Amino acid sequence: MSSSIMLIAVIAIALIFDFINGFHDTANAIATSVSTRVLSPRIAIIMAAVLNFAGALVSESVAKTISSGLVSGHLEQYVIIGALLAAVIWDLITWYIGLPSSSSHALIGGLIGAAIVYTWSFDGIIWTGVIDKVIIPLITSPLIGFAFGYLIMSSLFEILRPFSQKLVNKWFSKLQILSAALMAFSHGSNDAQKSMGIITLALISAGAVSSDAGIPILVKLSCAIAMALGTSIGGWKIIKTIGVNMIKLQPIGGFAAETSAAIVIHAMTALGAPVSTTHVITSSIMGVGASKRLSTVRWILAKSIVKAWVVTIPATMLLGAGITLLIKVIIL
Repeated sequence: MSSSIMLIAVIAIALIFDFINGFHDTANAIATSVSTRVLSPRIAIIMAAVLNFAGALVSESVAKTISSGLVSGHLEQYVIIGALLAAVIWDLITWYIGLPSSSSHALIGGLIGAAIVYTWSFDGIIWTGVIDKVIIPLITSPLIGFAFGYLIMSSLFEILRPFSQKLVNKWFSKLQILSAALMAFSHGSNDAQKSMGIITLALISAGAVSSDAGIPILVKLSCAIAMALGTSIGGWKIIKTIGVNMIKLQPIGGFAAETSAAIVIHAMTALGAPVSTTHVITSSIMGVGASKRLSTVRWILAKSIVKAWVVTIPATMLLGAGITLLIKVIIL
């Protein structure tokens, strides 16, 4: 198969991944707004789609981490295809069962597994990049999200204690629209960059761009559009898991969770860390619930979500390795 056809296949599958990422992770931005009835599902999804698109265009630090900070040397296009297919399959499985797993870590796990099979060694992995940009943020970002959710909600309780519940709900029904918008923007700024990075990695491998040229504008626009279109469809199963099943939220709680998550995601994006927006918003919601009382959070559901977090990278590494090996056998 010619290299140009393989490159086209990589770009197409990457955009499909971005589209799936959009509807898989729609819940990250709007689950709390929908569950608190601050926004109708239709309006919430439209807002999330527009702001995901805008957020996808503002930065490329995460894309550079994906394209040059995790694997070294030249990768064949079929290796990148194997990584992408692993992430797509994992996203579809977790979406189908309504489990908020990480699209980001699915892609990274697939890429690592595919690269290991390609070289038949661990030498092609930039382990310092994986540890600094993936593993450490994987552990710290949910913990920080939980802490911020807990602290912001606790502070709001103290500050607003003299006011009636009716008045507080009225204020925060408006403020939560702003926090949801900020969350949608931050989701786009971090998540869309993963596909930008993987397409740029493919272009570098094909010799179409240099490794220090940055992210081409057409790549940015294509990924931003794909994510916005995916977001416009909405991932209702995961919205229900995050916004309804895990904890019952009031507008003030939704505001605290979204604001906490957006702050953490913006900080991680600035550091070039491809974090899981799913992990961060979920842990922020847990922190908000725990600030009231620990029994508020449905910890059995939270436990299953944490298991999905832990298993995502190993599972997609195996998927990426298996798919890449299968492609290698077929085409070589």
